[in-house]
This record gives sequence, structure tokens and C-alpha cells, in this order.
Amino acid sequence: MYFKFTFCPIILLLWASLSFAQNVNVVIHGAASIAKTDDNFVCVTLDWWPAEKCDYNQCPWGKAGILNLDLRYGALINAIKAFNPLRIKVGGSLQDNVVYKVGEVSSCPNFMKREDGLFGFSQGCLSMERLDQFNRFFNHTGVKLTFGLNALFGRNESQTEKGNQLSGPGMGAKVDAKQYGKDVIVLKNLVKELYAHPETQPKVLGPGGFYEEKWFNTFLEVSGQGIVDGLTHHIYNLGPGDDPNMMNKILDPSYLNQVSQTYKGVSDVVNKFRPQLGAWVSESGGALNGGSKDVSRTFADGFWYLDQMGMASTYDQKVFCRQALIGGNYGLLNATTFVPNPDYYGALLWHRLMGSTVLAVTKESDPNLRVYAHCAKKKPGVSLIFINLSKDRSFNITFSNAKPGDAGKPNYEFVGKQNREEYHLRALTGDTKDDIVCLNDVPMVQTDSEDIPAMDPKLVDASTPISIAAQSIAYVTIRDFEAPACV
Repeated sequence: MYFKFTFCPIILLLWASLSFAQNVNVVIHGAASIAKTDDNFVCVTLDWWPAEKCDYNQCPWGKAGILNLDLRYGALINAIKAFNPLRIKVGGSLQDNVVYKVGEVSSCPNFMKREDGLFGFSQGCLSMERLDQFNRFFNHTGVKLTFGLNALFGRNESQTEKGNQLSGPGMGAKVDAKQYGKDVIVLKNLVKELYAHPETQPKVLGPGGFYEEKWFNTFLEVSGQGIVDGLTHHIYNLGPGDDPNMMNKILDPSYLNQVSQTYKGVSDVVNKFRPQLGAWVSESGGALNGGSKDVSRTFADGFWYLDQMGMASTYDQKVFCRQALIGGNYGLLNATTFVPNPDYYGALLWHRLMGSTVLAVTKESDPNLRVYAHCAKKKPGVSLIFINLSKDRSFNITFSNAKPGDAGKPNYEFVGKQNREEYHLRALTGDTKDDIVCLNDVPMVQTDSEDIPAMDPKLVDASTPISIAAQSIAYVTIRDFEAPACV
């Protein structure tokens, strides 16, 4: 039986109020930005995996793959349109098994399980009819599109081919970095030939694999300046999807911090070679091989996901692509019903509230409180995200405005005069493994017309501290915070 909740249980509010509260002063350094993201930083993927893709004795993809996805569902269309626009990257491992039904290609089969095939599957075919369907769908929903090409087409399994992996561990085929650099030069020249006018010319991004310092440097040295427009890499820092310690990883701030070394490494490479579009996280699902069936589609996954977006933005990563919009256990939408999972709403709020200018924040407090600040997407002011990993501690937040140019002087205490705009996200019953999220104590469920529900802020007296409940997430916009970087 299906119950449509209209409020979050009051027991959650009582439990939150009884948790131990700690006072924290957050200093916002608004004089200058520390990084810039793309205006459409939030990105999702659509993948090629067929229903036969199985991991850990489960097959969670269903009909969500590119060749099988039913594009007529109103819930799917409305979920995409709500971003206005949503950036989508079409791709994934099997893009390297795709052939296109053009020219002399006569038959056009779907992917089939094949023991000796790349990634365990035969080649699959994208017909021009199916491509046209997607073009109409993307135009209708206003998508900003990135399309992954079959860069490994013709390569053998990793066990039978020598050379460096396409780019770091985790892939099932290998391409030498020098060879890949040469291949991308050929691709760039083809793009210039086919699209003569610079204003309509697609950008070339790569390599779209796991970061490895030597491989990335060699690849960019060989390809040279002006060839690779953007540097793309993958992040799956939670490890295998069947790891029984998944929840412990997600709630461990020291574990979440480890991936910062990857972001720093990629940032260093970008600063050295300066591709025009900077660095993109072109695929990140948290847990490998379809995600975790017990965690990825729950409220708890947002602690990892939103923290990753916050961290990536501070390292000047321009785009962050979540694997996936739909499919596997890590889809933002349920693969069968298209109902949004909790991470969908966290992503939508980021897209609507967090601008492209990234600000530094400092605090002295429990490391379980994660804080990231940006200029507000709609001026004026600043927007922040607070992530509370603690199971039994809430935080009362006040603010200071950092004095520019003199670290030795005390910061200005900030007390706003305009009401704050607050968006508090919690699990429906207080169990972080819930698959329904509450926004300001209202359950987020689609309307009867399959539209995304209203996501309005709670207006709060600026003279009071912000209360961040235990194991909750909050976005806050402060309209009258004066940050010169946001002018």
C-alpha cells in the first residue's frame, strides 16, 4: 500500500531537539573568490548499460540504458525540466563498444552478454532513428549535452594488451597515453573540418578516466596546446558497491577528505597545461559497479554526494557529473518508477542556489560539520551548504565576515537584517537509510501530475543562529551579506 505523506513525523523534530548542540562561528572570506565553477556545475549521466548488467548478484539497470530508456514518461521529462537547464553527459564504459548505424553499417544489434567482450558485452549499435529520438528529447527538455565517443573501439581486454591504462586503474582496456594524445589530435582536426565556424564548434574533452599523474601529463604533453578543451576524470572514492562499511565511509570526515589529493592533482595539471574549460568530474557515482543497493538511493548518500560537489568546487572543478540520472542503484531517479531519490533534491537545490563564484570559509569546530560557501546564484548575497555527519550533535551557527588583507585583525561579526532563506533536508523518519527526504519538514514527493514539488525556503529571523540538526543537510542564502567577490 502506498501512503502519501504531507508532513514529516514530529518524532524527528523531538529527536533533533534533544541532541547535544554546539555553537560554531563560521567565517566567510568574501573579499575574493578561491575558484570558479561553470554556471551549470551540476551534471548527470545517461549510461549505455543494458538490463543484463549485473553486479553483486543483482541487476539494477532495468530499461534505464540509452538504447532502452522510454523517453515519453512525464516524470522523467519534468525531473529534467526542473533544472532549466540540466547538463547531461551521455556515455559510460560501454560507449567504447558502440558502433553507429551510418554508412556501410547494415545490422544494428543491442548489447549482448559476451565473456570475451570488452566489459563483458558485445558491440551495441546506435541507430540514427534512436539518435533523432534523443535529439528531440534533449531539445524539448532544454538539456546542455556532452556526448561520449568510442575512444577504445577496437582495443582488447586489459589482460591481453600492453601499455598504460586509459587513465589510471579501473578501466577494462588499455591505451598508451602517447597514443591517446595522438588520437585526440586527429579527433580535434575532424571536429574543425566538420564544424568550420568556431561559434558552433563542439568542444573536445578527455580523457574521461581515473586520474594518474604520469598518464595525464603525458597525454596533455603529446596532444599539445589548444587540442583538449577540457580535462575530464572519474571519481569513485567509496570503493566497491558491496562494501559492508559503506555507511561508515560516508559518515567519516577523514575518509571523505582523502579524495582531495585527487582534486589537487588534477588542478595542478590544469594549471600547468591550461585547457580552456578547466577540469570536469565527468563521472562520479560514489560506489563502483552500479552503486550500493542499501545506501546509494537513500538520504545517507547525500552526505557523500553534496560534500563531493562542495569539495570539488573549491578545487576549481568546473562541472560535476553524477552517475547517473537514472539506472543502477546510484540513479537520481528510480529506474522503474522515475520517482526522484533524495539526492535529486539536493542536486536541484545546489543548481538553484549555489552560484559559480566559490568563497573560502573557516571555522573551529567538530570536523563532522562540513561547510561550503558560494556567491548566491541569484544576486545579491551568499549561499552556503551545511552537512552535519554527526549522529548525536547539532550545531548553532553564527557568522563573521573576514577582514581582507590582514589576517592578524579580528573578523567582523555579522548580524543580518534581512530574513535568511533556509532549506533544511532530513530523512523522513530520522533513519538516514530512508528513501524519502523532507525539506523544511515537508516530504518531497511528486505531485499528482508528476511534477517536482515546490521547494520554498523557510524565512528565518537573521538575528538568530542557524540550527543544523544531527545528520541533516541545510542550504542557507543570506541576501545582505556583503562579499566584494559577489558584486
